[in-house]
Amino acid sequence: MTSHKTPNKLVNEKSPYLLQHAYNPVDWYPWGPEAFARAVSEDKPIFLSIGYSTCHWCHVMERESFEDEEVAHILNRDFICIKVDREERPDIDSIYMSVCQALTGHGGWPLTVFLTPDRQPFYAGTYFPKEDSRGFMGLISLLESVKEAWDSKRDNLLESAKNIIEHLTQEEVSIETEISKDIIHEAFTHFKYNFDSKYGGFGASPKFPSPHTLLFLLRYWYTQKEPFALEMVEKTLESMKNGGIFDHIGFGFSRYSTDKKWLVPHFEKMLYDNALLAIAYGETYSATGNKNYEETARQILDYVQRDMTSQLGAFYSAEDADSEGVEGKFYVWSQEEVISVLGSKDGDEYCKLFDITSPGNFEGLNIPNLIETGTLSEQQKHFAEECRKKLFAHREKRIHPYKDDKVLTSWNGLMIAAMAYCGRIFSEERYIESAKRCVDFIYKKLIRTDGRLLARYRDGESVFPAYLEDYAFLVWGLLELYEATFTTIYLKRAVKLTDAMLNLFGEKNSAGLFLYGHDSEKLISRPRESYDGAIPSGNSVAAMNLLRLARITGHHEYENRAKAIIDFFSNQMEAAPTGHSYMLCSYMYSISDISSEVVITGTKHKELVDTYNSKYLPFAVAISNITPELTEIAPFVEGYKEQNDKTAAYVCRNYSCMEQITEAKKLAEVLS
Repeated sequence: MTSHKTPNKLVNEKSPYLLQHAYNPVDWYPWGPEAFARAVSEDKPIFLSIGYSTCHWCHVMERESFEDEEVAHILNRDFICIKVDREERPDIDSIYMSVCQALTGHGGWPLTVFLTPDRQPFYAGTYFPKEDSRGFMGLISLLESVKEAWDSKRDNLLESAKNIIEHLTQEEVSIETEISKDIIHEAFTHFKYNFDSKYGGFGASPKFPSPHTLLFLLRYWYTQKEPFALEMVEKTLESMKNGGIFDHIGFGFSRYSTDKKWLVPHFEKMLYDNALLAIAYGETYSATGNKNYEETARQILDYVQRDMTSQLGAFYSAEDADSEGVEGKFYVWSQEEVISVLGSKDGDEYCKLFDITSPGNFEGLNIPNLIETGTLSEQQKHFAEECRKKLFAHREKRIHPYKDDKVLTSWNGLMIAAMAYCGRIFSEERYIESAKRCVDFIYKKLIRTDGRLLARYRDGESVFPAYLEDYAFLVWGLLELYEATFTTIYLKRAVKLTDAMLNLFGEKNSAGLFLYGHDSEKLISRPRESYDGAIPSGNSVAAMNLLRLARITGHHEYENRAKAIIDFFSNQMEAAPTGHSYMLCSYMYSISDISSEVVITGTKHKELVDTYNSKYLPFAVAISNITPELTEIAPFVEGYKEQNDKTAAYVCRNYSCMEQITEAKKLAEVLS
């Protein structure tokens, strides 16, 4: 650790990640014209480092290199150094991550890229140790090699940069043809043969939750009546909940597991993972009626309400893996400590249930888990919960991991969707209220006076024109909140944001949506992404939103736009169907012959609404509380106003509507 006390130019930033580096001896700049102008005037290459505040290996590289005076001296002498928070600038991250993947065949964070002064990349990698190690080039050696090449072989570097840019900007030509339905079965077959039947999940290690994959499999089960699709979902959700990737003391899920058993996570907790997992557990409860899935979804959302919600109602971004400089220290236990908190009798019993031993299961300590025990009985659950409360109170006295308290519109949109959806199907008003409060926050703090959505809020500052995923994910949340409340303002906002999204990120002659808007900073390329990675792509979610809006409003141009997005990415989907699991969810909705629109009229409609909410209906939308404001958005509901004083449900499928239903039992039969 350095004793360096003089701040660099990151000290005036709001990003928690950039502020973590504000007292490095490296003369860091934020991304911007000042850094580029200096690179040009001094004729130096740019050293670009991209990461995020809760990234374990970002912390390691900082401690080894960026806090080291020797490394800092070389960087400051020979390069212009720029730090970027990937969560604030996904546009920059996406472009240069594509470069790294093209050059090395892999990517990750920290992302290390060397650029010419005009931002063109000529070399990229990820984590580098300070010194050479086991045949792996260290950062000092790399910096010396790049400096030498810049001085003596610059033409080669510039030619390399030119080739990389040409590759980056050469967009795959799409024939925009309709996809064959076979792609759905092909994706299912891939998942089936990659499924870990013993521990759940897909592949070996590391294992990521990938909840949108589970959402695809639920829809495959629903449409194809394929029991193994549901078996894969249930086995995976049960295994993750029993594993150490779930925090059995404080709730919430870590980002991924380093082993195939889900035992040892990278301990950081991300808002987006927990939002999508709450939806996956909630949907699986809706599909099966198994209360264990409801319990897990509630525990996720309770964790978010307790630890990840600001006083103003917005949701924070993440919690770090490290505390006191040690990964996982906050979360692990010795057997002796557990027994000291719970007492000998209860402590022994708890340790047996949760695999807590004297030798330990993680570096001499223990990650509580139920991998061998399995799902607890009701009596065991009651016992475990009483112990958990005591252990939680004890753990609260420890030094907590760092919390990244910036508010990202996109991830907040996902959590709004999770809170609203689970609140609706669990009949839990406090979750719906959380979703409402967050929407209120966004509309107060993250929308400019001209209506332009912004991407990030922190410490009173709202900045960066919002990206495609900000618009798409927020609309997802608004649509879920509309169905949870039937309050027209949420639908009205979803329509307005969707229209703005199509204008900002679309082109007249192109169906795929760009990552950043035409009014944003012009970078070296303007990517369009369809790949569903840790989170679904903005295009995948936009397509789903457009389909839902078409069914709710009756405006079929939204459906045409959704299908055009899907067709635009047909080549990519056919090349890697499992990498487009949420886009395939949208595709399945677009071709489904069992999708439904349910209009519920009358003021005493609770029983009918509860019946609708009790069913697993992934390809359905509901409309109620018909008002003049609603008929402006969805003109087709005007015809239902005549019966508005009479409580009834109208179910429409394949462009035709059934006769009115007044009894909940009959509605349940029709929806089934």
